[in-house]
Amino acid sequence: MKKSWILLCQFVTILFALFFILDFFGFNPFFKKKITNTIIQVRETDNSSSLRSVKNSFADAVKTAIPSVVNINTAIKIRYSPNPFFEDPFFRKFFGDQFDYRQEKQTSSLGSGVIISNDGYVITNFHVIEAAEEIEITTHNGKKFDASLIGADPETDLAVLKIDNLVLPNITLGNISNLNVGDSVLAIGNPFGVGQTVTMGIVSGLGRNQLGISTFENFIQTDAAINPGNSGGALVDVNGDLVGINSAIYSKSGGSMGIGFAIPIDLVKKITEQIIIKGYVTRGWIGVEVQELTDDLKESFNLSSNSGALIASVVKNSPADKGGLKSGDIIVNINNKKISNGKALLNIVSESQPSQSIDIEIIRGNRKIKLSLKVSERPRLGS
Repeated sequence: MKKSWILLCQFVTILFALFFILDFFGFNPFFKKKITNTIIQVRETDNSSSLRSVKNSFADAVKTAIPSVVNINTAIKIRYSPNPFFEDPFFRKFFGDQFDYRQEKQTSSLGSGVIISNDGYVITNFHVIEAAEEIEITTHNGKKFDASLIGADPETDLAVLKIDNLVLPNITLGNISNLNVGDSVLAIGNPFGVGQTVTMGIVSGLGRNQLGISTFENFIQTDAAINPGNSGGALVDVNGDLVGINSAIYSKSGGSMGIGFAIPIDLVKKITEQIIIKGYVTRGWIGVEVQELTDDLKESFNLSSNSGALIASVVKNSPADKGGLKSGDIIVNINNKKISNGKALLNIVSESQPSQSIDIEIIRGNRKIKLSLKVSERPRLGS
């Protein structure tokens, strides 16, 4: 009896030893189902995470905005002579136009635009349609229409086109005051003519100016890829609302380098309304050429800061001339608004209505002087 008990104990001991050896090398069948269930659980978690990413995509915003974004194809006819000899002034002096063998060729360019009203008004960049004799618009579903130019504003690089007798899907205009640096944005357009394309980025900066792109600058900067052909296209927020018109890129190669600029929707709306109503944009003007206050100029004028706009010259018989402004004056305040630089002066004056009186505070020598003058209408480019 005692011997049998000893044999049983040895058998159990060997059995446990074998069990642990098999478990150590991964051959334990008792835990196989449990391990498999754990792996499946992880995969289910990964899949649900992917689904959450899809739900948080920008597909809804794109679906909302993309029907309102169009491609613009322009044609420009150029007369040229196949032989440069016929263009020689000496030759033409004697023979006139009797040997005029000049021919016509047509060049075209691509850009983008945005439908802003359901009756066919389209906003784009001025440089997209500049000098165009024919303008063709292609909608997102491939339909082509001829468009007419309603008006343009070269100083903000904006233009308004019109497609007649159509009901089109117009985009919803966003609110620039709700846009912040770091917000996600989408650029929609037709880069390089490949077709409607969406790129994503963030707002890299607001109120960018002094870039030399246009006269009146207040750009949204974004790292959403903007390439040639995107000009005039839409910059939209995550709701698909229009927050800007893509206008320019900073590039050394001609391609996107992650620095793009869009005209903010508040400026677009203001310019567009004037063009639709009047065909052009009216701005205030006082007739001065200004210069930025550098550190050297600040010291020479004995100023405490660089704020202000130095008058470099005054147009004769202009509102500034009639109001008593002189070269060397420094404008520091207009209608109780501080003037930080020349761009600020230009913007404030341009927003004033012709015939409106404005109060100006200047520094002349060591004195502060207050003047009042009546704003005139700013001459339009090309007029």
